[in-house]
Amino acid sequence: MVVAILALDLRLEGCRSLKEKRHLLRGLIERSRRDFQVSIAEVGDQDLWGNAVVCASYSSNSSDHAHRVLDNVEHAFDTHPEIEVTSILRDLWRPGYLS
Repeated sequence: MVVAILALDLRLEGCRSLKEKRHLLRGLIERSRRDFQVSIAEVGDQDLWGNAVVCASYSSNSSDHAHRVLDNVEHAFDTHPEIEVTSILRDLWRPGYLS
């Protein structure tokens, strides 16, 4: 089993309030959960209007499959016209088995 992790630093163009920010992110986060079956949440810059940090994770038996799923999540955020992805962090974790 592997767990793939994706962290995205985002700049949110046009957001003038936290309410606008939450509305924009909520739609993308819910779509990612529904379409790609990932665990995803806003984890940083929660009190800033124009920035956000979003993390997603996906577990699979195949690291290639896990990376493809997170590629789709990244693409969903990267192609949104009001969002600029300013940095991307990816990691792969292979947990040990409990005895």
